[in-house]
Amino acid sequence: MKFFDEARIEVIAGDGGNGAATFRREKYIPMGGPDGGDGGKGGDIYAVGDRNLNTLIDFRFKRTFLAERGENGRGADCYGKGGNDVELRMPVGTIITLQETGELIADLDADGKRVMIARGGRGGLGNLHFKTSTNRAPRKKTMGQEGERLALNLELKVLADVGLLGMPNAGKSTFIRAVSSAKPKVADYPFTTLAPNLGVVRTSENRSFVIADIPGLIEGAADGAGLGHQFLRHLQRTHILLHIVDIAPFDPDANPVHDAHAIVEELRKYDEELVNKRRWLVLNKLDLIPDADERKERITAFLDAYGPVERHFEVSAISRAGCQEVVFAIQDILDEEKAAAQAAADAAALEAAACGETTPEEEPEDDTDYDQNETEDEDEEESDDNENPNP
Repeated sequence: MKFFDEARIEVIAGDGGNGAATFRREKYIPMGGPDGGDGGKGGDIYAVGDRNLNTLIDFRFKRTFLAERGENGRGADCYGKGGNDVELRMPVGTIITLQETGELIADLDADGKRVMIARGGRGGLGNLHFKTSTNRAPRKKTMGQEGERLALNLELKVLADVGLLGMPNAGKSTFIRAVSSAKPKVADYPFTTLAPNLGVVRTSENRSFVIADIPGLIEGAADGAGLGHQFLRHLQRTHILLHIVDIAPFDPDANPVHDAHAIVEELRKYDEELVNKRRWLVLNKLDLIPDADERKERITAFLDAYGPVERHFEVSAISRAGCQEVVFAIQDILDEEKAAAQAAADAAALEAAACGETTPEEEPEDDTDYDQNETEDEDEEESDDNENPNP
């Protein structure tokens, strides 16, 4: 299935039904009065996150979605039926924005998350609601409201803990094959990967994380070179970026240091936050340098020329040498971030609970004042009764 991570759709919620202006006509009941019912509510349109979907191809050709209109009201106090709602199932990670303003409508960042994106119109009122003591035969009714009509942009940002980036043929797809069960295409020519690939990396029975492989970047991607920047959005939700570097390129004129700096510069052009995200270097294809001394010398020269890095790893993705060290280091960092987030959430919950406990303590003072006032009122009433006894 072809990968689509962008789409444009139009959603039209159902209109509300019209109210009815009818009168009760029944034998032996003269002047029965109004009995027009209300119109039904128009159907709403919802967006639902579905983890079983991984592309927006369902919205590639069908782009207009219309909810059912509410039925009109009828006589005998019959209310119109409400229109059926419409659910649009989208991949988890889809962001919905308005085409005109770019305003965020919904972010489907969890499986099963359900968000209303277009509200149906309210039904009109029948003449039953306009009966008064002076107007016992109203002929007034209201029409149903129109449902919302919106033009929306859909943008898919895959939910992954770790993102891979690097030049074409740096070994990103080989690395994700080595550490997960994902089987992306691997070949000896650039831009083998044309769409993001996701893989689940399991470090133990109950510990795992998701890794994303995107197509390679080249210098000038911001200007449209290669596949451009269109897939960098999938790295914005990640916690760690793994920068895969080919330490032993086949091209003798290739400069790994220059290529690595070019990738960082492309990230900066796209989004400054991506540059500030935790980024580790993974020096790949060490199997192509069999001599240990030459390998160590080349790695040292690269790190000196590249500059300071938070952390680097030396691996051979094709033989899986060094890959486990990277995997366990990533898992430890993700566990630390998860524990810190949980601790912050627990502290916030305790603070909210403490605030909830202190608020009711202020109430007894008011209750005491009310009791005193009631007691004073009772005393005054008793004194009045004593001054004015019954004859």
